[in-house]
Amino acid sequence: MNQHAKIEEKKPFWLKDNFAPVMAELTEMQLDVTGSIPPELNGRYLRNGANPPSGETAHWFLGQGMIHGVELQNGKANWYRNRYVRTPLMAEGSNPMEAFGDMTKSLANTHIVGHAGRILALEEGHWPFELSPELETIGAYNYDGELKTGMTAHPKVCGETGELLFFAYGVAPPYLTYHRATADGELVQSEEITVKGATMVHDFNITRNHVIFMDLPACWNFEAAGDMGLPIQWDESYGARLGVMPREGTDKDVVWYDIDPCYVYHPLNSYEENGKIVLDVCRMAHIMKPGAPDVPPMLYRWTIDQAAGTVTETQLDDRAVEFPRVPDSLVGLKHRYGYTAEFGAGGPAAVAFRKYDLETGASTAHNLQGRMGGEPVFVPAAGASAEDDGYLLSFAYDPSEDKSELVIVDASNVEADAVARVHLPTRVPFGFHGSWIADPA
Repeated sequence: MNQHAKIEEKKPFWLKDNFAPVMAELTEMQLDVTGSIPPELNGRYLRNGANPPSGETAHWFLGQGMIHGVELQNGKANWYRNRYVRTPLMAEGSNPMEAFGDMTKSLANTHIVGHAGRILALEEGHWPFELSPELETIGAYNYDGELKTGMTAHPKVCGETGELLFFAYGVAPPYLTYHRATADGELVQSEEITVKGATMVHDFNITRNHVIFMDLPACWNFEAAGDMGLPIQWDESYGARLGVMPREGTDKDVVWYDIDPCYVYHPLNSYEENGKIVLDVCRMAHIMKPGAPDVPPMLYRWTIDQAAGTVTETQLDDRAVEFPRVPDSLVGLKHRYGYTAEFGAGGPAAVAFRKYDLETGASTAHNLQGRMGGEPVFVPAAGASAEDDGYLLSFAYDPSEDKSELVIVDASNVEADAVARVHLPTRVPFGFHGSWIADPA
């Protein structure tokens, strides 16, 4: 093994192979396609991820955000673009772990969503950053000065009302703040929620009538940094619990339910049924636990019986799956199907897209056949009549070509070959979350 190969081998996973950053910002028009792009897919598939400009970063979560996007219209792939989210943190080259106090100093590297006519790049410690449809950075967005905290990278757009429900956590009080914005983008509610301390609250859950907070024992500890470059450590003594609150409620309305210690980066979805709250989540036994090996996320179900004051936990599968999604129209409502990235031995990247039928307990998979992908985003088909009548979109990396594709899969028949592959001029590093942002009707 030569010296360069030895240096590469010693790098952490997020700085080598297809996790490594790309340096060039590209624009490529009129992309080649294998197969046929469904003509109803008119809009943009956009995905965020960490891409350190220097090529180095202390943790996968700490690189500057870069958006990769493809515009589809009338069966054609008009363009591919990748652009940094140009925040003050990037311009100054600041240490992100020293940027908690300034809400504009965001990495903006975790998610990208559309709401009320705006495209927002998100991470969980700062304000969102608004982008143009061509992925150019417009600037920090704080609801005309009404938003006093950061915004989670995982806000929820209600499938019925179009409201945007979100929260922020803090490393100093207030440790948790809940927010609600109307469908047209007016911030109408902000509530401080009492929790015991500073924990990493990455995501949460909504139902038709409630929000459910996950207060779990991944605790901020600046004196004893975690094993992987973040000042977060597992602290089982903190406990683990779920907090249920009416969507328009306040701190005094929260009811807490104790659960076994665990961590959940991402829930699949949650809903109410027969007086109970059902949450399907990708659960891990622990994260960032000193001296303990990493453990895979697996699909579990929590059922909260509000009348009895209990939570039942059921493991649904033993495969390693993450980045779960349901159709946007069903967020907070009962789902039958869920779509996940099934991980292999190569780290947090998908070797397959696994579809779960939560009614029958069965699952099927779209095997990426040597390619590796990410989070599968569901887009409904034209005139869809069934829940799974639509498509899954994700970037997939082909190591034989050292390039990536936008893969379009029939969600009703995931085992079949891809409906279309849009060939990109470069590789897209494995990243985090994305969205389909449809053209205005």
